Amino acid sequence: MKKLIFACLTILAFMHAGMQAQNFDGLDNNLSNLYRTSDAQTRSISPENFTGEKGKGGMAKLGEGAASHEARELGQGYKVSPYVIIQPGETFTMAEIEGPGCIQHIWLTPTGNWRFYILRFYWDGEKEPSVEVPVGDFFGMGWGEYAHLNSLAVCVNPGRAFNCYWQMPFGKKCKITIENIDVKPTRLYYQVDYTLTNIPDDAAYFH
Repeated sequence: MKKLIFACLTILAFMHAGMQAQNFDGLDNNLSNLYRTSDAQTRSISPENFTGEKGKGGMAKLGEGAASHEARELGQGYKVSPYVIIQPGETFTMAEIEGPGCIQHIWLTPTGNWRFYILRFYWDGEKEPSVEVPVGDFFGMGWGEYAHLNSLAVCVNPGRAFNCYWQMPFGKKCKITIENIDVKPTRLYYQVDYTLTNIPDDAAYFH
């Protein structure tokens, strides 16, 4: 009898472990798993919310945001600070995130020459970037001129709207910077959408 009870408990333990292993991590969303829930937490970083803190989007106040004048009749919550100005020679940190998690979408709308703005991605405290590339090249616009691009991974829409949907997992930390090597300032509109969740042990890093 004791052996039977032990065997049953062992089977239940394995079943529980299997169910735990199958918990949805909130990534790879598609129509076949829309019904699934997870403990993943989605966040978004932008000039309105530099840290991606929960509930802090659209909190810039008139008089503090970059577009306070344009939003003067709308008030807080209406893109009071939709962009940043990056001076010549300046490196701006777009995102700095504690993991584990995964970047799921990046949107940029830079002004000026797209080849003069250098994107860099650092994973887990790296001193040297895993990715170092001009903005235009990263989004398939290496010639510095707009061309409509519509693909699963990268979309470029009219008005310099650059979007990428590469999933970029990280275990400990993610840092994304952009350097202006032009002689003119640039105005950068941007948004980084990410998910805080455990990542698979076999997840490769974007590079």
